[in-house]
Amino acid sequence: MRYFLLIFCLSLPSITAANDAPPPALPAAGTNVSDANISQYPGLLDEAIADLVKQGLLSIDVGEHFDILPNSLFDKLSRENAGKSALDPDSGQIVNYSGGLPFPGTPDMNDSQAGLKLAWNMRYAYGGDNSTVDPFIWEYRDMDSGDTERTLSFVGKTLRFKHRVAMSPLPSLAKNPNDVFNAIYLMVKKPFDLRNTQLLIHRLEDDSAADQSWMYLSFQRRVRRLPSGQTTDAFLGSDIMIEDFLGYNGRIKDMTWSYKGARNMLAPVYRHNEITRESSNADSEDFQFGNFHGQGNCFPDVPWQLRELYVLEAIPTWEQHPLSKRVYYVDAQTHAPLLGLFYDRSGDIWRIAIAGLSHPDSHLVQNKGSGVAIASLVSTIDVQAKHCTTLKMKTMINLDNEKQNDFSVQALRLKGR
Repeated sequence: MRYFLLIFCLSLPSITAANDAPPPALPAAGTNVSDANISQYPGLLDEAIADLVKQGLLSIDVGEHFDILPNSLFDKLSRENAGKSALDPDSGQIVNYSGGLPFPGTPDMNDSQAGLKLAWNMRYAYGGDNSTVDPFIWEYRDMDSGDTERTLSFVGKTLRFKHRVAMSPLPSLAKNPNDVFNAIYLMVKKPFDLRNTQLLIHRLEDDSAADQSWMYLSFQRRVRRLPSGQTTDAFLGSDIMIEDFLGYNGRIKDMTWSYKGARNMLAPVYRHNEITRESSNADSEDFQFGNFHGQGNCFPDVPWQLRELYVLEAIPTWEQHPLSKRVYYVDAQTHAPLLGLFYDRSGDIWRIAIAGLSHPDSHLVQNKGSGVAIASLVSTIDVQAKHCTTLKMKTMINLDNEKQNDFSVQALRLKGR
């Protein structure tokens, strides 16, 4: 395994020594990368993450590399439809997409549309025909004191209306007059003052169409349509925007996408059944979440392994956007964004998002064989305010009991009563 990692690493200039000097040592599985030894491993962490380690705010346990192979049905579609998808030269809208990964293969640095293609790959990467996260626990933390300021418990759901892979009806739901691709639903279970607050998002197949998002506010007892600008506000006082959901929850056309190359780096991919579990789990008797550690307990306490990551930059086209740019590290196997760096309008790092992804075969029994990397521990760290929001998820893929009606505006009203 060490020999494989060494060959895997030497192929990239980002971690190859100059002047024919010996390459830097790679940390063996079981190594703890900390402020005491990080100088021995240049290039294996993004510079912003490495900075946190150098300050002693975070240390990283290194795990063995393993593959997360794609869902076999999704992979079959990717191979059958390879070369069919294209981009409209004027709008950037995807055309002739028929399922699977739209643009398989290694991105080409000489392709001016490589970044845009990666963005579409990230959009259509397979995360299940549906998913349920229950419980979905958000904790707001002060990094200096380590205090948990507030805890929210949600139920979260997603549903693919189109380009379904494993669950009938295939490939699309029959009743879809608005041509929805994917829907996201959240409902607060506690605390009491926010109970039954709900959010519904319809991501349309047509990327040029206006966003469709609604909220049911429990204290107002009514549904209201969210204006597009509100998706960049802090959601329920957290360190997360609605636009941050699933890595990026916005129109692809609202960003200018650039591919910045591939890097072999450490990233938080692990086996859930091998991590240290919580000592108590009152919110879910049959499932144990992992822990958070580091400064303020703001970082997923999971092993990081060497992964091939695509670096993807997104610059907002809206001049009033609170961010000047986003930088994603997209996993080459799963096309999931494992790390996100968000810069303020002055060009300084504002927030860092870290998504700990578990191999599905080491997670809940019903997720085995799904080919879906399971997000279980995620954090967003506001490095300027020294604050973070951590997310713990009991995620279940492709459940039989999800209903299309649950993703309607009418359902928001009924559930809010």
